[in-house]
Amino acid sequence: MAPEPALAVDALFDLLMPLSQLVIGILVLAAVVVSVHRLIVRGPSRMGGAMLIAGGAVVCVAVVGYLVQAF
Repeated sequence: MAPEPALAVDALFDLLMPLSQLVIGILVLAAVVVSVHRLIVRGPSRMGGAMLIAGGAVVCVAVVGYLVQAF
């Protein structure tokens, strides 16, 4: 059985995928910087809850990233 020829759509998607990951990474980094700045301004009384929210966000982003690459 002969392999299927590569489609132009697949090639275009392969080129755009790293770019989209870079854009998502930059947006996540910007959100982390803004949230850390706001956390520092609010003080240590809200650090516990904010760290739980930040940790949960990191785990969610990692799981979504894994699921997107797996399928």
